[in-house]
Amino acid sequence: MSVRPIYHQRFAVEFDYPVIFTRDTFGVTFPLFLEALGSSGGRDRQRALFFVDRGVDAHHPELTERIRTAFDRHAGRLELVKPPHVVPGGEAIKNDYRLTMEIVDTILEYRLCRHSYVVAIGGGAVLDAVGFAVSIVHRGLRLVRMPTTVLAQNDGGVGVKNGMNLHGGKNTIGTFHPPHAVINDFNFLSTLPLREWIAGVSEAFKVSLIKDAGFFRYLCAHAADFRRRDQRIMEELIVRCAELHLEHIGSSGDPFELGHARPLDFGHWAAHKLESMSGYRVGHGEAVAIGLALDSLYAVEKGWLEPGDAEALLAGLRETGFLLWHEELDRRLGDDTPELFGGLDDFQEHLGGELCVTFPKELGRKHEVHEIDRDVMRKALVALKKRAEVATRS
Repeated sequence: MSVRPIYHQRFAVEFDYPVIFTRDTFGVTFPLFLEALGSSGGRDRQRALFFVDRGVDAHHPELTERIRTAFDRHAGRLELVKPPHVVPGGEAIKNDYRLTMEIVDTILEYRLCRHSYVVAIGGGAVLDAVGFAVSIVHRGLRLVRMPTTVLAQNDGGVGVKNGMNLHGGKNTIGTFHPPHAVINDFNFLSTLPLREWIAGVSEAFKVSLIKDAGFFRYLCAHAADFRRRDQRIMEELIVRCAELHLEHIGSSGDPFELGHARPLDFGHWAAHKLESMSGYRVGHGEAVAIGLALDSLYAVEKGWLEPGDAEALLAGLRETGFLLWHEELDRRLGDDTPELFGGLDDFQEHLGGELCVTFPKELGRKHEVHEIDRDVMRKALVALKKRAEVATRS
C-alpha cells in the first residue's frame, strides 16, 4: 500500500448568534434573555455564571438582586451558580493577566462545562478579558455578552475577538471566540459619564468613512446631539454601526482575520500606539478619533479623499467633544522620528510581517495600501497639530 504524502483537510464551521437590542433585560424583556440562551443541550437546567464590571455594579447597585430574582422565577430551567462576580473595569483588567486567571479559576471552581453559560456585563475591556478566559476553559464555553457602553455596543461587543495587553502592546494575546449571544441593553447607557458616552462615536465615524457615505453625513449632522446626550440619536448610531460591523464579519470571507487586510482597523495603527504611549490615559475611542483624523489628512495628501470630507470629519469629531491632539504625539525618538510611527511597525508585526493599512478611497469606499510614506505622514501629523491649535484658540 503506497503512502500518500499529503492529505488536505478541509471543513467549514457555521456560526450563528443573535444580537439583540432591548431595555430592562432582567425585567419585562427577560424572555429575550431566555431566547438568547436557546437550547440547553439536553441538560435539565441551564447553568450560568455572571461577571460584572465594577463600574456597572457601582452605578446599578440593584442589578445583582434583579438577576437573582429573574433566575429564581425560572428556577426549573435556570441555575445561577453564584451571585454575580464583580471584576475591575477599564484597561486595568486587560493589563493584568492574573485577573484573567482569577476568572478562569472561578469558572473551574464552579465546574462549568461546555454547555454552561458565562455572562459578561460591562465595557469592552471586561468583555475582552472575560471572553478570553471563557475561550480557553474547556476550549470554549458559551459566552453571552452584555455590553454596557456605546463603544462596546456598537463595535467590540458584537464581534468575534477578545484580547489582553501584554509587553506594553494592545491586544498582544487573544483568541477568536464568537459569542453565543449579544444583548445590547440601552438602559445601561444612562449612567455613562460624558467621556464614555461619546467614546463610541469615533468607531461610527470610522466605519462610515469606509462603508457608508450616507451614515457619515448623518453623523456629521448630529455631532452636537451626541455631545448633548440625545438618547434616541445615539441609539440609532449604535444600531447602524453594529449592523455595518456585523455585515463585514459575515460577508468579508475572513472573519478570523487570516489574511492581511483588516478594514475595521482603519485609523487603529496610530490609536493603539497612542493608547500604550499614554499608559492608557487616552481611551480607545479618543485615540481612534485622532487616528482617523491623522489617516484622513494623509489620504487627502495622497489624493484619495476630498479635502472637504476630511474637514467634515475633523469638525464632526470636535463637535462631538473629542480632542484631536494629546501631548504624547509630540514625543520624538533620537533621530527625531515621531514615536507614534512605531505603531506602523507594531501593526506590521501583528499582521504577520506585511503591512496592510486601510484608507478611504473617496467617501464611503476603502482600499488597502502596503507602504506608508512617512514623510507625508509626518506632514499630516503637523497639519493635525496646527488644526488642533487653531481649534483651541477659537
